[in-house]
Amino acid sequence: MSNASKSSPAQPQHFSDLRDRDLVVCIVGATGAVGEVLLEVLEERAFPIAELRPLASQRSAGTTIQFRGKAIEVAEAVPDAFDGADFVFFAATGDLSKSLAPEAARRGAIAIDKSNTWRMHDDVPLVVPEINPETLPDHRGIVSCPNCTTIGLVMSLEPIRRAAGLEELVVTTLQAASGAGRDGVEELADQQAALAAGRSLEPKVFASAIANNVVPLCENFREDDYSTEEMKLRLETQKIFGQPELPIAMTCVRVPVPVGHSATALVKTRRPIAVDEVRQALGAFAGVEVIDDPSERVFPTPADVVGRDEVLVGRLRADLDSDRLWLWEVSDNLRKGAATNAVQIAEALRALPPSPHGPGAF
Repeated sequence: MSNASKSSPAQPQHFSDLRDRDLVVCIVGATGAVGEVLLEVLEERAFPIAELRPLASQRSAGTTIQFRGKAIEVAEAVPDAFDGADFVFFAATGDLSKSLAPEAARRGAIAIDKSNTWRMHDDVPLVVPEINPETLPDHRGIVSCPNCTTIGLVMSLEPIRRAAGLEELVVTTLQAASGAGRDGVEELADQQAALAAGRSLEPKVFASAIANNVVPLCENFREDDYSTEEMKLRLETQKIFGQPELPIAMTCVRVPVPVGHSATALVKTRRPIAVDEVRQALGAFAGVEVIDDPSERVFPTPADVVGRDEVLVGRLRADLDSDRLWLWEVSDNLRKGAATNAVQIAEALRALPPSPHGPGAF
C-alpha cells in the first residue's frame, strides 16, 4: 500500500461508464504552458466534451481561454469545481495536485495528473498507453502521467525491451527550457536578447545562465548529489517497465532549446540484438519513428519533433567494446511528453468498463 492517505465516503459510488457519451472535463492549470497544449490536443483529437471547465489558481481566475472557437472564462480551482466532472486533467503545480486530485476522485471524477505528486504511489498507475495500458483498470480515481523526459526514453526503449529484454541502461538527457514551464522559456528568450544587446545575464529559473550554455542540473540536487529529475527518470522507468531492480545510470542536462527533449542511451539487453533488428522493432512500434541514415548524415533533432506526437529515434549503432547498443531519441516534451500522453490516457480509460473501485480511495 502506498503512503497516500485514504478518506473514503461511507457508501462509495462507482465511477460512471464513460463510453458512448460526451464528457465533462476540467483542466487545472489551463493557462499554463502544458495546459495550453492540452487544449490544442483535446481539440485536434476531437475528444468528446459536453462541457469544458478551465481552472487555475486564484491569480489567473477570470481570464479566458479559447476552445473550439469559443472564449471560456477560467474559474478558480477549488473542490466544488469538480462536481459532476468525468475527467480532471492536472497540468499545474504538485501542490495543487496533492490537495485537489483526491477531491476530484471523491466526487467521482478520474484525475489525470502530470505532476510528480502521485507517480510513485503504489495505488496509482503510472501510464504510457502504448506501453502499460493493462495497469489502467487498477486506478482508484487518480492516474499519473510520467515525467516528460521519461516518456520519450521509455517509448524508445520499449520495442527493444519486448524484443530482447533490458538488463542495464546508461542515459544522458538534454532537456529543453520548456521543461521548467513558461518561466523557463521566457528566461531563455530574455537571456538570448540580453546577450544580443550586450547586457549581463541574470539566471532565476535555472542554476546558471541557459542562453549559449549547458547546465548539468535539472531541478535540484539531493543529498546524494543526484538531481531530483535524475531520480524521476530512474524510478519512473523502473515502475513503467515493472523492473524495480533495473540498473539505470543517468545524468540530466538543461540545454538552450525552447521545446524538445533529447536523450542518448547505452543499452544492455538480455540477449544480444543486432542493430537491424532494433531498427525493425522500433519502426513497427506505434508512436515511434526511426530517422537514421548515417551515410546521408540523417538523424532527428529537437527542431524536427516540435509539434509532433511521435518519438523520433536515430544514431543506432553497436557499442565498440561490448554487445550493447547506442540510440538517440527526441520528443516534444509539451505534447507526447505531457499533453498528448494525458489525453491518450483519458481515451484509454474511456474505452474501459466502469471501474470496480469507488471514488474516495484517496
